[in-house]
Amino acid sequence: MNTEYYASLLHKLRNAIMEKMRKMFSHGDCLLHDNAPVHMAAVAKAAVKECGFKEIEHPPYSPDLAPSDYYLFSKLKKDLQGRKFDDDEEVKIAVMEHFSDK
Repeated sequence: MNTEYYASLLHKLRNAIMEKMRKMFSHGDCLLHDNAPVHMAAVAKAAVKECGFKEIEHPPYSPDLAPSDYYLFSKLKKDLQGRKFDDDEEVKIAVMEHFSDK
């Protein structure tokens, strides 16, 4: 992967979000990615700005998303699969219920 390809993916991501969730898209939507060189390059950072994303700082070797926690996301995905939500608040409630049962 190079920076130009990554920048094009960011634009495709923005377009897909706008197409699927037009009402919910706003400039300043957050983007979290690691500190890989392709993500830190000037071309990629410019594409993030052009797309209107806000970058969340993620320090190297951060324990925020430890590999030991990844199993939680697959179980959450299974639990939420096939459900429809009318707004963000319903999603937050469903996620909180999922984790409170654990």
